[in-house]
Amino acid sequence: MEEDYEVPSPHEHALEEAGEKKADGLAQKIALMTAILATVGALVSYQSGSAQNEAMFLKNQSILKQAEASDQYAYYQAKAVKAKVAAGVAALSADAATKARFQAESEKEDKDKAEVLAEARKLQAESRKLGEESEAKLKPHERLALALSVIQIAIALAALTILTRRRWLLWGSVGSAAGGVVLAVTAFL
Repeated sequence: MEEDYEVPSPHEHALEEAGEKKADGLAQKIALMTAILATVGALVSYQSGSAQNEAMFLKNQSILKQAEASDQYAYYQAKAVKAKVAAGVAALSADAATKARFQAESEKEDKDKAEVLAEARKLQAESRKLGEESEAKLKPHERLALALSVIQIAIALAALTILTRRRWLLWGSVGSAAGGVVLAVTAFL
C-alpha cells in the first residue's frame, strides 16, 4: 500500500500565508471599525435616552401645571357661585345689616375670583410652555434613535463582511456608519 503525501512547494506555501494574512488584516480592520461603531452607538444611545428622559420630565411638569390650573379654574367657579349666592341673599334680604354683610361678601368673592382666574391662566400658560419644551426635547431623541439603528446595521454588515469575505458588504457598512454618524450629529441642529 502506497500512500501519497502532498508536499507543498515553497511558492504554494507563501501564497497560502499571504492569503491568510490579507484576510486576517481585513478582519482586524473590520473588528476595529466595529469596536469604534459600538462606542459611537453607545454614546448615541446615551444621548437619545437623556433627551427622552428630559422630554418625559418636562411633559410630567406640564401635566402637573395643567392639573394645578384645573384646580384653580374649579376654585374660580366655587368663588363665582359663592359670590352669586351672596349677591342673591343680599338682594332678597330685608334687614339692612344682613344685606350689607352679604353684599360685602359678594364683592370680596368677585375680587378673589379675579385673582384666582389670573393664577389659573398663568398656570395654564406655564403648562403650555413646558409641553412645547417637551416636544422640542423629543425631536433629537427620534433622530438619535434612527441614527443608532443605522449604526447597528453598519455593525451587522461588518460582521457579514468578515463571515462572507465579500468586500462590497464592507462598503455598505462604511456607508451605513457614515449615515448614522451624520444623523446623530444633525439631531441637535
